[in-house]
Amino acid sequence: MNVKKYCRQFILPPERCMDWAEKSMVERAPVWCSVDLRDGNQALIEPMGLETKLEFFNLLVEIGFKEIEVGFPAASETEYDFLRALIDRNLIPDDVTIQVLTQAREHIIKKTFEAIRGAKNVIVHVYNSTSVAQREQVFRKGKEEIKQIAVDGAKLLKKLTDEAGANYRFEYSPESFTGTEPEYALEVCNAVLDVWQPTADRKAIINLPATVENAMPHVYAQQIEYMHKHLKYRENVVISLHPHNDRGSGVATAEFGLLAGADRVEGTLFGNGERTGNCDVVTLAMNMYSQGVDPKLDFSNMPYVAALYQGYTNMQISPRQPYAGELVFAAFSGSHQDAIAKGMKFREETGRTVWDVPYLPIDPKDVGREYDSDVIRINSQSGKGGVGYVLEHAYGIKLPMRMKEAMSYAVKHVSDVEHRELKAPEIFEVFGKKFLTPRAHFDLGEVHYRQENGITAIVEIVEGEKKTVVEATGNGRLDAVSNALKKHFGVQYNLTGYEQHALSSGSFAQAISYLGVESRERVFWGAGENSDITRSSVQALVSALNNLLDA
Repeated sequence: MNVKKYCRQFILPPERCMDWAEKSMVERAPVWCSVDLRDGNQALIEPMGLETKLEFFNLLVEIGFKEIEVGFPAASETEYDFLRALIDRNLIPDDVTIQVLTQAREHIIKKTFEAIRGAKNVIVHVYNSTSVAQREQVFRKGKEEIKQIAVDGAKLLKKLTDEAGANYRFEYSPESFTGTEPEYALEVCNAVLDVWQPTADRKAIINLPATVENAMPHVYAQQIEYMHKHLKYRENVVISLHPHNDRGSGVATAEFGLLAGADRVEGTLFGNGERTGNCDVVTLAMNMYSQGVDPKLDFSNMPYVAALYQGYTNMQISPRQPYAGELVFAAFSGSHQDAIAKGMKFREETGRTVWDVPYLPIDPKDVGREYDSDVIRINSQSGKGGVGYVLEHAYGIKLPMRMKEAMSYAVKHVSDVEHRELKAPEIFEVFGKKFLTPRAHFDLGEVHYRQENGITAIVEIVEGEKKTVVEATGNGRLDAVSNALKKHFGVQYNLTGYEQHALSSGSFAQAISYLGVESRERVFWGAGENSDITRSSVQALVSALNNLLDA
């Protein structure tokens, strides 16, 4: 690897521009413009067909986008036909503005205007590249010549709009802005604005793209702040961002750019786009949401949006994609699961309204996810807190604290042997086999009691085909049965950790009991379920003693 062939490509403004660094968060939603149907579509291995693009357009409207770049209509017949279908079928809501892209070249601009004929709300987006590299290597033109291309394009947009008697809005992008000297980018943009003369009721958009992300986000922020401070007609200009993700920091770049004075963001769902993609609008919007700022986009049913997006584009969303990935709320780690379970319980007990559950930056339910299936995920790395949480929330089983550890080891063993995650029904199955119904050594038949020397239990012990009746006394029914079993099996143990609770409400509620038997410095656990509390505790004792005899 030859690092010496790379040089620092970024260009800082000629003055200090660090006001943005004093701000702690983005305090209001920007104007959003989806470029999924243009920038995103051109990056697909198989670009979308007409009907798919129409369905995607409807999804973007449903999410809440008010500005949608629908394509480069002069580039191909497919793009042209899609735009005409939107217009001719009257599919564009009155409160939605479509945006079309064109190079600053006369014949392309003229064909673009043919394509938008009849549309009500349109932004015509014209661009030319201004970077040092593009000027020197691609166009081989000087600064004045490049600026003239932009000015000529701006003039033609204005002329054709006036001739059409339309009220189209204009957008200009100095492509490869981040590779352009900021003072030169400012000169070009101001020259364009002088042509358009933006007003309060017809603002111009100056889009400042990180066409290739070549510096850290704070450099982009300084470049944006410089433009924000020095653009002409600033009160009538919308500064727009279009960050790409070559360094993997497209979202951070957009956030810093908004802090620096930008008003608008162009991006795509889940960051689709050329190379490493565009700014991920979903992540950017949900980052705002997580800090109490309404993003003005609706991702309350994230699985629905994600499924449609994957179907339309044939792209796959990573399981670790922020907010949308299958595993982003999943906690496999035992300590994480325990903290989440305790945090959720704390919310229930205190009625807290502010969301601050450990390890969960937002409430999964806000994006259409479920706690039981999406948050606590159980595998060989999981701990007692997570296993206990699943059993309690899925089945109402509230294990004693010490029993949770034994249950977690049982689940870990199954997951480790089978090398996979266990779902809630499988965890319940482990609980049943290990603690609720282990009967490898014996079971009980009929049990009767009489009050004599405290309580006397007459216990029928069933071992395969053999049945034995044993009597014993105790200070209660459970103690009497326990003494009968000790007498029969010749084992010594102490009862420990006894707890019980109802599994349902009403006169026919099932009771579940948990009980441990301590022997040889180990505790063996069992559980029992019955409508009769005494019977459920006896069944728990039978299960625990079977586990002891099995050791």
